[in-house]
Amino acid sequence: MRYHNITTDDMLNGDGLRTVLWVAGCTHRCQGCHNPITWDIDGGIPFDEDAEKELFDKLSTDYISGLTFSGGDPLHPRNREEVTRLAKKCRELFPKKTIWLYTGFSWEEICDLEIVPLVDVLVDGRFVKELFDGKLHWKGSSNQRVIDVQETLRLGKIVLFD
Repeated sequence: MRYHNITTDDMLNGDGLRTVLWVAGCTHRCQGCHNPITWDIDGGIPFDEDAEKELFDKLSTDYISGLTFSGGDPLHPRNREEVTRLAKKCRELFPKKTIWLYTGFSWEEICDLEIVPLVDVLVDGRFVKELFDGKLHWKGSSNQRVIDVQETLRLGKIVLFD
């Protein structure tokens, strides 16, 4: 897997202060995307042991609420295995921290993936420029959904955050 950046103290990509892993690779290529530099699956730099150490060191800070996977698309087919491994490790090391994941895929397309039960909140759907609304919380266009994954799995129906 390749990535572009690891940011911390992020308040825009999930609840609380978060550490964000910005992965490379996106097949959706949404018009008006705020991060088109991440589309190339071969872009960025390799996610190696040093990057993993940096990620988990940043997550270990008490005031960090959790980990957000963004990009690019963490669920690009070439990212899924590594992102799932990192989510598992995050759960093991920091069971009280939350995991958020942004993807252009819909819930219906990815709900059976191994990573899904590890995620607390999933923001799904392609960004649609014509549906952009700067007042939306945690998403860019009104077609996207902010899904409470754990409640959705428990109840067997999609539960959204407003």
